[in-house]
Amino acid sequence: MRRARTSAMRLSALAGVAVLGMVLAGCSGSGGNSSDPQSQNLDGKGPITYVQGKDNSNVVRPLIAKWNKAHPDEKVTFKEQSDQADQQHDDLVQNFQAKNVHYDVVDVDVVWTAEFAAKGWLQPLTGSMAVKNSDLLKPTIATGNYNGTQYAAPQTSDGGLLYYRTDLVKTAPTSWDDMMKDCTIAKQAGIGCYAGQFAQYEGLTVNTAEAINTAGGTIVAKNGKTPTVNSPESKVGLQRLVDGFKDGNIPADAITYQEEQGRQAFEAGKLMFLRNWAYVYNLAKTDGSSVVKDKFAIAPLPGNGDGQPGASSLGGHNAAISVYSKHKQTAHDFVEFLQSKETQKFFLTQGSLAPVIGSLYTEPDLVKQFGFLPTLKKSIESAVPRPVSPFYPAVTKAIQDNSYAALKGDKTVDQALKDMSDAISAADTGS
Repeated sequence: MRRARTSAMRLSALAGVAVLGMVLAGCSGSGGNSSDPQSQNLDGKGPITYVQGKDNSNVVRPLIAKWNKAHPDEKVTFKEQSDQADQQHDDLVQNFQAKNVHYDVVDVDVVWTAEFAAKGWLQPLTGSMAVKNSDLLKPTIATGNYNGTQYAAPQTSDGGLLYYRTDLVKTAPTSWDDMMKDCTIAKQAGIGCYAGQFAQYEGLTVNTAEAINTAGGTIVAKNGKTPTVNSPESKVGLQRLVDGFKDGNIPADAITYQEEQGRQAFEAGKLMFLRNWAYVYNLAKTDGSSVVKDKFAIAPLPGNGDGQPGASSLGGHNAAISVYSKHKQTAHDFVEFLQSKETQKFFLTQGSLAPVIGSLYTEPDLVKQFGFLPTLKKSIESAVPRPVSPFYPAVTKAIQDNSYAALKGDKTVDQALKDMSDAISAADTGS
């Protein structure tokens, strides 16, 4: 009697477990484990929001209109951020921390991937979420990876370029020293000689890294952690920028320049040389206020005089899917739409944004229209990535704070590099 009763109790318990399992499965839906946002809503379809910085070249809205016309039940809303990278980053962090389900697809600077992935905010692009990479430039693919997993899809790439006034200099300088010698021409013309991005923000990290890498220095070791920036080579690179400000070859007000201020100064005819990204080309050619429409060309960044171009920092933006999105299948399809050849070509022709598909750089009609494409491709393929670290905000702050202090004359170059190295070490340890 006891054995029969025990068996009945066991059957009842098993049935209860089975029912509970079905209830839990029903609650989690097809997305899987309800406690793991990465496994949720993988087949979700519906309206989504795309988040990106200011659409200066008017490429995003036409693309979204095209998508929405073809997908009336999965419309995309554009959430436009400011044109400042630091503010874009902070906005994404705040909304990820709040688990905002309306930040479905986000535009991620290539240096943010490691940080966001390490914090569990980005949907791994694996399994049903995987995207096609076979047609893409190899350096762009690496920018979306963290610890061997892809978390972001290359959308646009970038390499630093030298814009120069063809009415003032016949050929672009191939070395930093040659460019500084050409500055006498700018002074005679009553304009500034050279500018990059020297305000205290991410652009300063880019410009400092380019100066250091061009001179043969490095910022961190290949492990992405150990600082190597306090070296004779790095000193040569940073000293070039410091001396440029001291000599007046870099105008004093360039200490406030981000990308847009430099572009506007160049378009207004106030600069002979400008380091900037590819997007400037289209605007400088078409802006009604541009006085240099037919008076400029593009060249590689100046090097050391050994025949090699300067080392560009690898730029660009990737599209990532938030783990908190409710409509991840739609988000995935939209990301693939952004990576399509047709969209990539539109990025280039509408906004002179660097595509991530390699074959576009050799299409005859595009090369004819954008003669800088071979130069840009070379810049991207030989570019040096900024440090890959989940603590990147602290690393870039170390670079910005100390290089800015050196440019303003508040620190010697030697002291700035030592303090930069110490701060990078502290960033890795979390202290």
